[in-house]
Amino acid sequence: MSTIRYIVTLGLLSLFLVPTKAQVLYEVSGNGAKSKSYILATNRLVDMQFLDTIPNVFKCFAKCDKVITEFAMQDYEALAALRQAAILPDSVKLTNFYSESDYNFIDNSLRVYLEMGLDKLCRMKPAYLTEMVRTELMKQWLQYDEQRSMESFFESVAAERDLPVIGLDNIGETMYMLFDREPFHWQCAELKKVLEYPENEVKQERTLKAMYLNGRLSDMAYQVEGPNNTTSISFSDYKIYCARNKEWTKRLKPYLTEGKAFITLNAIYLGGDKGLLEQLRAAGYRVRPVNRKFKIKN
Repeated sequence: MSTIRYIVTLGLLSLFLVPTKAQVLYEVSGNGAKSKSYILATNRLVDMQFLDTIPNVFKCFAKCDKVITEFAMQDYEALAALRQAAILPDSVKLTNFYSESDYNFIDNSLRVYLEMGLDKLCRMKPAYLTEMVRTELMKQWLQYDEQRSMESFFESVAAERDLPVIGLDNIGETMYMLFDREPFHWQCAELKKVLEYPENEVKQERTLKAMYLNGRLSDMAYQVEGPNNTTSISFSDYKIYCARNKEWTKRLKPYLTEGKAFITLNAIYLGGDKGLLEQLRAAGYRVRPVNRKFKIKN
C-alpha cells in the first residue's frame, strides 16, 4: 500500500473509531428561563476535531448570544495579573521548605522537563511549577496540543464574533484556585511528588480522557473523588470544586433566566452527585442530554 493510501485509510478508520455517542452536551431549561441554554463538558486533552462528533453542538452554539466559562481567558489584563500572582513574595524562599537533597532533586527534574532549573524558576509558586510540569507531561505522553484543544474553542470563536465571554470566577478567585487553594507547604510537597511519580499524573489524565470520550462524566467525578487518587488533583481539590459548584449555580441564575447561554466547563466539575449538573437540577432547572433527534426551532 502506498504511503498516501495508507494515510487516507488511517484517516477514514479514525472517523469510525472516534466515539460518537459520548454525552457531553446538555440542555438547561425551566425554573423561569426565557430560552434554553446549553452546557458543554470539555477536556483539554481532547482535540477540537472531536466537536464534529457531538450531535448538534454547533447548532446549539449558533442559537446563543453569550459564552460562559470558568475564567475569561480572552481578558489580557487579567492574564497579566495571573502571571504576576504566580510569583512568590520576596519574603518567601523555596530553600526554606526543602532539604538540600530535595532542592537539588527538584532542580535537576525541572531541567529535564522544562529545560530550566531553580536558578530561573525559584521565584515561582510551587503550584505554578507543578502545573507547568503537568502540562509538559501531557504534551510528551498524551499528545496535548494547546492550540488544538477543544477546551477554549468556543470562547475563541465568541471573541471573534464579538459575543460576550463571561467568567464565572473573578480574577481574585481564579488566582486563589490556581495558586493558593492549598497551604504553601502542601504545594511544596506536591511539586516534589509529581516529579517523583510523574506516571501517576499521566495515568490519571489518560483514564479521565478515556472516560470523557465515552461520556462518563459521573465516573470522572468519582475518579477524582476516590480514595485511591494520589495525584495533584486530589480529594481536597474536589471538595473545593463541589463548594464552588454551589456558588456557580447562584451566579448562573441571571444568565439562565435570560437564556441563550452557551456554557463550557471542564468535565470534572459537571458529573457526579455533587457536580454542577445535579446542583442545577436541585435548584429547579431541567437538565437533559442533547441527543441526535434534537431539533433547533428558529
